[in-house]
Amino acid sequence: MSWDFFVPVCVGDLVKTGGINQYVVQDVVSPKRIPSHLNSFKAALRSQGPLCVLEHFDTGYSVLQHSNTVDLSVKEDALDLLIQVVSGLSVSLPALLISTNLSAADRKEQLNAVKMGVFLLCKLTEVLESDSCRQSIVTATGKAGKKGKAGEGLAQWDSERETVLQSLVQLLQLDIRSLWSLSLVEEEFISCVTCCCYKLLENPTIGHVKSKPTRDAVIHLLGVLIKKYNHLLGASVKVIQLLQHFEQLSSVCAQAVSVWSTEFGVRAIIGEVIREIGQKSSEELAREGSGVKAFSSFLSELSSLVPELIIPNISVLITHLEGESNNMRVAVCEVLGDILVRVLCGDGLDESGKADRDRFFDTLQEHLHDTHSHVRARVLQGYTRIVNSKALPLCRYSEVMGLAVGRLMDKSINVVKSAIQLLAAFIAHNPYSCKLSSADLKHPLEKETIKLKELKEKLEGKAPVAVIRASELWDAMEPELLTTARAVLEPTSEGDLEEVGAEEKDVVEEELEEAEDDRVTAVQIAQFLRVNKYRNAVRLCIRAHGRFPQSEMFSALSNLTPETVMEALALLFKGPEEDTSELSQNLPPTPQKMGEKEGEDSELKKQEMLVQYLKDTQSFALQVERAISVINTMLYWKTTSVVLEAVQFCVTVCEFSVADSLTGVRRMLPLVWSTDTAIKDAVVQAYRRLYLNPQGDSTRAKAYTLVDSLSELMVDASLGTIQCLEEIVQEFFGGSSSSLQSTVVQVLWERFTGKRETSPLHRRAAVILLGMAARAEREVVLSNVETFCNVALGEKVAEDFLLARDTVITISSITDHIRQSKSAPFRLSHDHQLFTCLTKAIAEGVVKEDPHWQSFMEQAVRLLYFLAESPDQLCSLLLQHSTQLVLDQVGKTAEAPKETVQTQGGSQDSQDSSEQVSSVSLAQLLSLCGCVAFWQVSHLERSVSAELRRRRGETEEREEKEKGPSKSKQAANDSAVEEELGLIGATAEDTEAELIRKICETELLAEENILSSFLPLLVKVCSSPGRYSHPQLTTAACLALSQFMMISPSVCDEHTRLLFTVLERSPLPVVRANAIIALGDLIVRFPNILEPWTQNLYARLSDEVPSVRQTAVTVLTQLVLKDVLKVKGQVGEVAALLIDPEPHIASLALNFFNELASKDNAIYNLLPDIISRLSDPERGMTAEDFNVIMKQLFSYITKERQTESLVEKLCQRFRTAKTERQWCDLAVSLSLLSMCERGLKRLQECWECYCDKLTEPGVYQPLLSITAKLRRGAKPQLKAQVDEFEKRLTAVHTRGLENVESPETEEGGSTEKTLAHTPQPARGRGRSKRGQSKPAVLSHLDDSFVTPKPSRKSKKPAITFSSDEDEEEDEEDAVMAESETPKVTTPIARTSRRTRLRH
Repeated sequence: MSWDFFVPVCVGDLVKTGGINQYVVQDVVSPKRIPSHLNSFKAALRSQGPLCVLEHFDTGYSVLQHSNTVDLSVKEDALDLLIQVVSGLSVSLPALLISTNLSAADRKEQLNAVKMGVFLLCKLTEVLESDSCRQSIVTATGKAGKKGKAGEGLAQWDSERETVLQSLVQLLQLDIRSLWSLSLVEEEFISCVTCCCYKLLENPTIGHVKSKPTRDAVIHLLGVLIKKYNHLLGASVKVIQLLQHFEQLSSVCAQAVSVWSTEFGVRAIIGEVIREIGQKSSEELAREGSGVKAFSSFLSELSSLVPELIIPNISVLITHLEGESNNMRVAVCEVLGDILVRVLCGDGLDESGKADRDRFFDTLQEHLHDTHSHVRARVLQGYTRIVNSKALPLCRYSEVMGLAVGRLMDKSINVVKSAIQLLAAFIAHNPYSCKLSSADLKHPLEKETIKLKELKEKLEGKAPVAVIRASELWDAMEPELLTTARAVLEPTSEGDLEEVGAEEKDVVEEELEEAEDDRVTAVQIAQFLRVNKYRNAVRLCIRAHGRFPQSEMFSALSNLTPETVMEALALLFKGPEEDTSELSQNLPPTPQKMGEKEGEDSELKKQEMLVQYLKDTQSFALQVERAISVINTMLYWKTTSVVLEAVQFCVTVCEFSVADSLTGVRRMLPLVWSTDTAIKDAVVQAYRRLYLNPQGDSTRAKAYTLVDSLSELMVDASLGTIQCLEEIVQEFFGGSSSSLQSTVVQVLWERFTGKRETSPLHRRAAVILLGMAARAEREVVLSNVETFCNVALGEKVAEDFLLARDTVITISSITDHIRQSKSAPFRLSHDHQLFTCLTKAIAEGVVKEDPHWQSFMEQAVRLLYFLAESPDQLCSLLLQHSTQLVLDQVGKTAEAPKETVQTQGGSQDSQDSSEQVSSVSLAQLLSLCGCVAFWQVSHLERSVSAELRRRRGETEEREEKEKGPSKSKQAANDSAVEEELGLIGATAEDTEAELIRKICETELLAEENILSSFLPLLVKVCSSPGRYSHPQLTTAACLALSQFMMISPSVCDEHTRLLFTVLERSPLPVVRANAIIALGDLIVRFPNILEPWTQNLYARLSDEVPSVRQTAVTVLTQLVLKDVLKVKGQVGEVAALLIDPEPHIASLALNFFNELASKDNAIYNLLPDIISRLSDPERGMTAEDFNVIMKQLFSYITKERQTESLVEKLCQRFRTAKTERQWCDLAVSLSLLSMCERGLKRLQECWECYCDKLTEPGVYQPLLSITAKLRRGAKPQLKAQVDEFEKRLTAVHTRGLENVESPETEEGGSTEKTLAHTPQPARGRGRSKRGQSKPAVLSHLDDSFVTPKPSRKSKKPAITFSSDEDEEEDEEDAVMAESETPKVTTPIARTSRRTRLRH
């Protein structure tokens, strides 16, 4: 073979004349002739094998050249042939490659065949892949219609891709590099294969599950090319390019890089790719199409696959944390998180690993405060993974916990949700106590801290002096001591020794004489050495040898030389065992003392660790409690996702028995009434998980667990909480297994009856749960009424009125009022044991001072009217009996005058002499009569009226059955006519309603009715607060009077003035609050009578007691939102509560306006009047408070037409404003509007209204701020108008200031210069001179009731509320005069009696 095949860059290059011995395509076959040539190719392949491609290359090339015109079947046939060629080469080549006698010609022939086969196969694969992608796009857009042959063929191509890739892998896995000269594979050949692979990766569906075989084959083929054919650099560059242009390939590329670095061992590929990404500048990443999202996803995916291989290159990525791309910051933080979870975790890290771990944690903590919310959220999620994996060091728990709690206040919802998830993970995996309570930990911490302090003080008292080893001192003194010893030993004769100084000689002789034995002498020698008296020590040692020749300590001196002297001195100073000898002022410590010292040190360390553990636990518990308090408030956020996370957090906290966990569980209970289905389902599932799925070995154990958990939940629970819980528990009794239900009911009965010892709270919880069960199964209670009477309502009822009250509530669950039955009413005879017990308990409790009797009485009277036959007769006897018991106390309490009151005309048996009764007993009697009056009216309008309707319906049905067919037809025609006229049932229902009204008006308070005897007494108590000053009596009388006023319009009209007097003048906050609630009910019942008094009700919004203000805003909110009260400018008093110092009241006011905003134009219509009231100088509201209120109210104005109209209205009010403060408030209000182009036009049109006020900075600056807002993002035309308006404002403001400053004002009588059309009032002219500003309601309405002031002169004597009034003052009536009574100004249309009775 004389030619060589060179892989071309472009397919078309093969038809051009090449170089010497370069293969050129000679014959490009036409499309029509290609099938016949393919048949020849196929025949040659069968006969000659894969080398036939050398002769039939032009046929394959022709298919490529005409790929756009030939049929798909032709291309598929060619593909099959080329696959057989490449597969055949991969089979035949191994034997040739290992052969040693392969000639050059054969090698060239095989090489050309490999090149040609691979080239044709790769290029044809690219063509088919392009056709497949094009066809899928057409099909997706709906233009392809029905699938034809092309569609079927392309569907087959999905399965052929893998075959192509497998054949290429089989060939390239062989060591075909030996076919090339010097084993250097040409770059064009490698590029041909890699381009085909990358073309396949660009397919949009390559990341789908169904494409996994193709994806894995491409990655494997590229791995072979990287490892064996030096494609590392090209692959890293191509990965970056794919990420930039195909965002969906991030996970595929991450998987590819992971496989190449692990399975093929090419770890350098990770460094190359990460280096390329790390070198991207912030400016480059900020450009559109930079692939920053793909880079971010790629890094996150790669770190989850091979985090350990990223650590060497992490420094390159860290630089992106300082960049502007939040996506890259997220990716780097996730990489750090994966490394911390899977690599740098555990206790086996070396110092370098610990340093890296701490550095990475510091980096993550910094980005918890990142400027972008997405980064903060993802970092919190990363910490959640770390905590769940238990990879967070204990020393960082408290710090990270504090940061997570701080993120609960974040503005971003996603960050808040992530913070809640992190806190839940902290609690679920906390390494501290299972029950976290800072209160429980406080005492143990203080105790252990004191113990640690005592232990430290004890060890400090025993602390030894610094100990220096004797060997160390000997080494220091040895040179000088040797010199001294030699100097002493130089004169050897006795005569020379006597020439020593007299002083030293005397010392040595004296020591020898005093020495009793050799040990004392040795100690003295050592002492000389310690104080550096070396000469004395040497001489004494020499003399001691003569004195004690038998001593072992001086035996070495038998041969007297400097060396033997040093040896003896060393023995005396260091001792025989050098290692254990120590020089100390005390005796050397024994091994026992050393052991004691080590034990004490160990105990100190243990105590320090215990104290530190308790400190960390307490700190963690405090953080948890803080988090719980914050998250509990999120249960009522408007964002559903946050509420769901908060619910899940509360469940987690409760499951791990964290302190105060029940608070959140109870708080989320009302969400069972949520209109959001997701929230309601989440709460139901939470309670089912916590309470209704008990764990236990037996059914009875499960029942005990369920009852215990529900009982704990209901301890000290409010009535609202119990009602919400009833909704969930009822589901349990309605759908749970019957065996568990019956067992639970049995356990509840055991607790209630006392068969099992339990606390009073749990007994009450048991009876409440029985009532919930009765709503699902009536017989649970109905068949055991006698048991209820004997246990809770019998002789011992006075011992626990709370248990009796809850029992009555449980029995009420069997009444028709709860069940809404349409059949004959279910009632018990009036002589039933239940009613005997109830009436006796109520009557006897009247004369007992039990604080819980009131609540029991209310529920008992309610049950009497719901369940008893002829409840009015029962209650009449009850009132008579109770009154008699109270009167029996007359004279018994004379010795306690402070707790008694006089009864004058208040009872049927009043005598001429003054008689005393207990104030508490009288108060309870009045409460009873008021409750009876209220339920008597309710009984008539609900039960009696419903029974009349039911009986009428039965009569009509019976009459209809008795009539014949003809009469029925005639009646049907008549009813059709009446239906058209709207008269069906109207006559009968109106007659019934009139009957009920007449009974209420004439019979309930008739002389023969006992209720009539109490009304004068109630009026007397309420109108004489000086005489009847007992708080409980006053409260009960006021509430009972309001209940009597519900009976009829005449009674209400007669005593309305008295009730408003009590509301205005009572010094007791509870009386004022009760009066507000009662008046709210009366307004609903008799709106025409109460409407003129509305202003007095609004006046209570400025009450000095927070509880009264809270009650007032709650009642008014209900009345206004239910359209009972007309919304007027008096709503400005509610607006003033937006800045109330009590947060709960401010939130109620905010809720009022949020609900009012849902009504069309309600706030828009009220705003001008609200502004006038709040800016009234007599109110004295500060400018800051005014701005806060107006900012909230103007946030509800969103329509351009409303804004435009408000601009005009506010500008017109400049003309009537009289003070500078009012001008400023109007200007601020204008600046708070969301101004638009139309608003600016209206502002310019009203220029004359405010131009003369622009000299005031308080007017000029807010109007100037309007121009700044309008200029943002404005169009050029609008911007020109804004600039012109701003110049106009500035010009008038400046000119006005010059005019003001030019004339000099003189003291006393200088004339003021008029600046504009409206005269400028004097400063402070409109301010109130009193210390307290009076409400705007009273200042604007002249005909309203005004509370008399002590300083105001009046013909009528002032009524005080003191209890020490004289007799004459007691007789005065503390009721407003007739002239103070507001007149009816606006009648309210009253709904028909029939309509109200239906509701």
